[in-house]
Amino acid sequence: MSEYFVSNSTMKKILILSANPKNTSHLRLDEEVREIKNTLQLSPNREEFQIITESAVRVDDLTRFLSQHQPTIVHFSGHGSGNDGLVLEDNSGRIQLVSTQALAKLFDLFQEQVECVLLNACYSESQATAIHQHIDCVVGMNQAIGDRAAIKFSIGFYTALAAGMNYEDCFQMGCTSIDLQGIPESLTPTRKIRRRRYRTEQPTNPVKSDRNNRLTNDNKDRSERAVSIGRDATVNAIQVGDKDSANINANINFQQVSLPTPANVNIETELNTLREILAKLESSDRRKIDNAFEDAQEEIKKPQPDKNEVGKALERAFDYAKKAEGFASAREKLQPHLAKTTAWLGENWHKLLSLVNLTL
Repeated sequence: MSEYFVSNSTMKKILILSANPKNTSHLRLDEEVREIKNTLQLSPNREEFQIITESAVRVDDLTRFLSQHQPTIVHFSGHGSGNDGLVLEDNSGRIQLVSTQALAKLFDLFQEQVECVLLNACYSESQATAIHQHIDCVVGMNQAIGDRAAIKFSIGFYTALAAGMNYEDCFQMGCTSIDLQGIPESLTPTRKIRRRRYRTEQPTNPVKSDRNNRLTNDNKDRSERAVSIGRDATVNAIQVGDKDSANINANINFQQVSLPTPANVNIETELNTLREILAKLESSDRRKIDNAFEDAQEEIKKPQPDKNEVGKALERAFDYAKKAEGFASAREKLQPHLAKTTAWLGENWHKLLSLVNLTL
């Protein structure tokens, strides 16, 4: 592990994690790290950044490195395997997968400290989407990406960062850097970005503070940052649930409701109203609720929004909100607006009605 520059309270710590297990294709990870260091060292603002590098990263290392270094930006370089997860190393230096669900749960613990996660690995968009539930800026790759394109993206991203640009501009600079080199992969990086809302100036314990307050073009001559995992590979996912919620609806009187025609629903208005009502609740999960609504509202702005994505985000928001004190008394206000929202979402999401004691 190596560190550059002298730390101070205003620095952005960049933690670069890399893994290239011995039974995967060789990647030019050292070159990528060197280019990132050179880019920041040549900047007149170099004293504003600290680079920390950790290589041959194992699954058990993740929590230790994040806790120890408390980074602002986490940059992963290595192989991805799509929905199976990211490829790290086991104790013998061979492949060990870390699942998408486990990564999301991990970054949930560090959301007050970490501003941006960059997954420079093939097919890492699913991990980026999951992590974005908790981290405001996450970059992933929507297909295979070659070494050359991955390195050029990093150079562009950190050049913009060193110039004081925001993360959206850093992402665009990374894509442009690929394009300028004539590499046909500038559309491979994908970002998930929302404006950062709840931050503490100097969190005393970044791991726990949110509990209290709460982003293929195949070249024959390149190595791709992807690895195929066979049917015998096992991924251990962490599932989170409320063990006390099994009987939450027992002995509750449900009110029957008729839903309006979906075409008559102004979904933007309904989501805004639901969010305003829930914003009045005292919740330790306030930021998570807002993040979920940000995702839903971002989706409905698209020319052809995915209603299932909106439903998932809304379900996530209510999963947190229903734990808040006062949620029961807010149900009556929520009822007409959730009814209209579920009408717009469609039959698959009528189940949300039970959250406010409604039934069809």
